[in-house]
Amino acid sequence: MTEPHTKKRTCNETRVVQTHRILPSDLNNHETLFGGKLMSFIDNTASISVSRFSRSNAIVTASMDELHFIHPIKSGHSVCVETYITGAGKTSIEVFAKVLGEDLVTGERYIGATSFLTFVVLDRKKNPDFSLPKIAPESTEEKMICEGYQERRQKRLKDKEGNKELVNALSLLPPWISSTKN
Repeated sequence: MTEPHTKKRTCNETRVVQTHRILPSDLNNHETLFGGKLMSFIDNTASISVSRFSRSNAIVTASMDELHFIHPIKSGHSVCVETYITGAGKTSIEVFAKVLGEDLVTGERYIGATSFLTFVVLDRKKNPDFSLPKIAPESTEEKMICEGYQERRQKRLKDKEGNKELVNALSLLPPWISSTKN
């Protein structure tokens, strides 16, 4: 088998599509797909893209960036979550998620949501020589999305530093114990 770092993978080689019928048990109080359920669908689908790209199951979700809910997905519609890799560093991998809704009666399709996720491959801890392949976009959509990878990566790194400051300022006291100390 070819080592991951000696090969490029196309976005299509990492593409995963999961389709689900939206049932009453999937709905929120607005009679649309519950956002947490959609996030679970996205994370699950993206994790398969990451394993296909890295050829590893030693992966963890690091972040879900800018999940945009664009159009509500209703009961009786289908939701199709499509993911593919759009960039990679030494151990981190960016995944794009496109969510399509479909009214199964009329056939109308619409963009329900978009998101970028970042996963980290843990294989480097066991194997310091581990490296990830490069991604090779082919379609117009893939090229446009992959083109923004470095800019999104830099923003994530900056946000990560800001989040460290936030976490350091948070109290570890249980919420039911009030503290007047700063």
